Amino acid sequence: MVQTTPIPYGRQHITDADVAAVVEALHSDFLTQGPRVAEFERAFAEYVGAPYAVAVANGTAALHLCCLALNVQPGQRVITTPITFAASANCVRYCGGEVWFADIDPATALLDIANVRALLESHPRGYFTGLVPVDFAGRPVDMTAFRALADEFGLWIIEDACHAPGGEFSDAAGQRRQCGDGSLADLAIFSFHPVKHIATGEGGMITTARRDLYDALLMLRTHGITRDPARLHHPDEGGWYMEMQTLGYNYRLPDLNCALGLSQLQRADEGMVRRRELAAQYDVAFSRLRTETNEALSFLPSHPGHAYHLYIIRVADRRGLYDFLRTRNIFAQVHYIPVHRMPYYEGLGWKAGDFPHAEAYYAECLSLPLYPTLSDEEQDYVVASIAEFLSR
Repeated sequence: MVQTTPIPYGRQHITDADVAAVVEALHSDFLTQGPRVAEFERAFAEYVGAPYAVAVANGTAALHLCCLALNVQPGQRVITTPITFAASANCVRYCGGEVWFADIDPATALLDIANVRALLESHPRGYFTGLVPVDFAGRPVDMTAFRALADEFGLWIIEDACHAPGGEFSDAAGQRRQCGDGSLADLAIFSFHPVKHIATGEGGMITTARRDLYDALLMLRTHGITRDPARLHHPDEGGWYMEMQTLGYNYRLPDLNCALGLSQLQRADEGMVRRRELAAQYDVAFSRLRTETNEALSFLPSHPGHAYHLYIIRVADRRGLYDFLRTRNIFAQVHYIPVHRMPYYEGLGWKAGDFPHAEAYYAECLSLPLYPTLSDEEQDYVVASIAEFLSR
């Protein structure tokens, strides 16, 4: 029997408490830049264990502002993964920099540090400026190893943690760290798009432990303007006085969105527990199904600190399974088309065959429904539908 209600790969969860928080903001004196912005920043910084947080319009704006704060210039070269959303690379291009890709680890689909090292060692020291590793699907990259590599070659790091709020990893001393806590990356970014862990409609956050970058970000997100008397170049002319000191952008996040974010943040731990529970159930089901069908079905391995934004399987007939699931009202998705295969980046010289592991992963990957309100019955239906397809 076909499920009548569509099951998407991701879905926001808006409660009465969320609605009440937004209504309260609507009745307040501030719709855009008000007290909820700073309150959301403080709460999120505490959630991930970072000293500073800056709320911005979306995850892409967060990436762009990071590159601006790090003074990415035309001609500078930055390395990232081809398996990510295009914004992880585009932010460098916005500043005139050059994007270089390194292949993924086929076991995890994360940026392969061995490939990054080989790329760095094949060019003169100083040829590259920075790294943008991605906590893809919610699995933390090995930030300890990437920090050591970055220090060895004089690089900065932007951690793209859009998939991993609440994700955890162990540092060199074995201490548990939160993704984006600022302990190893110079800057980290998060997204609050509706399918992410915390939804604000659109929205993003930048976290850091560096006060100099924090101060720069505050100006860059607001047209490059400051009212801080201690930072003014000219004497204060009155309460209205402000100075545009650099070329910034209107990348602010309104109070309305922050009100929703604050409410959503209160359920973040609860949502993480459910995501991990669902992922564990998928693991058991697909391990059994692989044995029963002798099918070349695989899934990305678990990790104790995995945030599980996505649950991804790999199957030879990905297109067939994708189309079949849609006939069952299951709307799986593909994450991601390798960035170097996008026509824009092919126009810059990248081509098929450049990153075999990324391209092999793309040919088989499929993201299955995974979100806190997915019921066990709906998950069983997804698994049964995949089993039916494989039995054919």
